[in-house]
Amino acid sequence: MDNIIKTSRFVLYTTPRRWSALCDNLPDDLLKRPPMPGEWSALACLHHLVDTERSVFSARVQYILDGKDFPAFSPDDEGTPASAADDAKSLAEEFAQLRARALLVFDKLRDADLTRTARHSELGVVTLGQLLHEWAAHDLMHTVQAERALMQPFIAGSGPWLPYFADHWVGDSDGENA
Repeated sequence: MDNIIKTSRFVLYTTPRRWSALCDNLPDDLLKRPPMPGEWSALACLHHLVDTERSVFSARVQYILDGKDFPAFSPDDEGTPASAADDAKSLAEEFAQLRARALLVFDKLRDADLTRTARHSELGVVTLGQLLHEWAAHDLMHTVQAERALMQPFIAGSGPWLPYFADHWVGDSDGENA
């Protein structure tokens, strides 16, 4: 990819808008419905994105720019669990506000910074360029994961079209969730 600073910034810029559209228009019960027991609902995915926006990615950019080592992040230990009382719209708004601040980090980045390194406590030496790739991929991955959770009741009701959704369906061939 030619310009990872510009391209990753664009991906990160678009993600809050996708979440706002989902949270503003879909019913809470759908947003809170996991695709199957033990998997994250769309709302849980959004919680995770908010958690990482609060304390992970912008901080990691600064660690690398400063040449300082940084710790791993464990969503199970450090994340905020989704609860039935969560308001999806408010969480999407918080995510948008946090992301707007995070995007300011990109204003100071230059191509020469992409090769700067720091040590991740689990992964070893990482570059800023690798981190920007990971940040954009992380955003897309959890948004797609959320959309997969949202798909499940629609796939279940699709009748003879069910086989077309084999790559996304978590249930059995009769349209029942596992």
